[in-house]
Amino acid sequence: MTANVSQSTQATKYFVLDTNILLHDPLAFLSFDEHNVVIPMVVLEELDNIKDRNKDVSRDARVAIRSLEEVLQDATPEQIVEGVPLTQLSGDHQASGTLAIFPDYELKQSASALALNENDHRIIQVALELQIKFAGSTVTLVTKDINMRLKAKGAGVKHVEDYRTDQLIDDIRLLTKGFYQFEGDFWQQVGDVSTLQEGRDAYHTVSREHLPQIFYNEYFIDETEHFAARVDAFDETSVTLMDLGHERLMGYSAWGIHPKNIYQAMAMHALLDTGLDMVILTGPAGSGKTLLALAAALEMVVEKGIYEKIIVTRNTPEIAESIGFLPGTEEEKMAPWLSAITDSLEVLHKNDESMDSSLNYIMTKANIQFKSLNFMRGRSIQNAVVILDEAQNLTASQLKTIITRCGENTKLVVSGNLAQIDSYYLTAVTSGLTFIVERFKDYPGSATINLNGVVRSSLAEYAEEHL
Repeated sequence: MTANVSQSTQATKYFVLDTNILLHDPLAFLSFDEHNVVIPMVVLEELDNIKDRNKDVSRDARVAIRSLEEVLQDATPEQIVEGVPLTQLSGDHQASGTLAIFPDYELKQSASALALNENDHRIIQVALELQIKFAGSTVTLVTKDINMRLKAKGAGVKHVEDYRTDQLIDDIRLLTKGFYQFEGDFWQQVGDVSTLQEGRDAYHTVSREHLPQIFYNEYFIDETEHFAARVDAFDETSVTLMDLGHERLMGYSAWGIHPKNIYQAMAMHALLDTGLDMVILTGPAGSGKTLLALAAALEMVVEKGIYEKIIVTRNTPEIAESIGFLPGTEEEKMAPWLSAITDSLEVLHKNDESMDSSLNYIMTKANIQFKSLNFMRGRSIQNAVVILDEAQNLTASQLKTIITRCGENTKLVVSGNLAQIDSYYLTAVTSGLTFIVERFKDYPGSATINLNGVVRSSLAEYAEEHL
């Protein structure tokens, strides 16, 4: 069940929001249609404590506070407790319920209640109080904190949910892979084909009748190891495919790196295609996401001169959201979190006579910059390849921050492994990486490749399959 609930209109529903919901989506209180939203006073206190911190999340706290104030500014104290109609809020939304602030400072400690000295417990107690007050209605606590959901159920809250309004799929197995593999021989399944030759490239137009759902820049392969193509254009009746050829695709290389399987070959083709503004790489640890991204970036910056620099960024773990305690410049502060990049550089130059000299030369020649995600807001990035690593730990709004920074002649490479999410509040289906894969599958300037198979080592491959 999603947070955007209009499934039952028989009785008014009440939704109690945790602080992390408003940090995840500052306008979340508008996502509950005709139902009533209740925000405990302690949530406002937590937002107030967060808004002045030097963190990216502080911006979301400020937006949430301003939005709440816009709804409640003309209301009396009595109206705020009872609920203020959301219909008076301007903007594009469908909310027609009410927004209320629950004065949880009035809560009394009882033998059966959770200890009220913790903020989470106060929010849970608010849900319990409303459950008693509105016995004929459904009262739901909405939080992204898994442990809090468990505690709430244990304390007696009948309805506890995650916030899933921005969840696009229910099962990660349904996530777009960026390619489709046909059983057997592709050409025996498609029927009539018309072919157009443009220079070295051949384009085949086939009927959509026997094809799966089509997305822009989706790759097609089959089991013969001869056929490989990418969707060039399509309409309701036909699809035009750019013939890549399995052997030709496997012959691609960048900075001395050759693909080890067809999935890496498709990824390398997309990475080297300057017509694509964004390439999303997903897959298990050891599938080559970071190495391919860096090799392609070096090829396009140093060898071909298409771009001027390489910017590498990732989110820092929550324990180190502020990188200030680390010594050195911003690049030096970020180095510990971007060791995957430096490891990949070492792999690319391990056979050089002096690896350290090569690395220093390349870092300067390619103008490789390590940047913190927290300092990307407000920037405009031009003529660069931006590599965003470990994107599975980012929310949709954080990814939007990066994507909207990319200006003219900039290529964004987003990589991540949805099986390695470290965030307290994200799952594979709610990760920002999942969100952009689904949102950008219909964008002509992007491609997604799921790198099947672990190529790092036989040990890593065995671990991925058996652990």
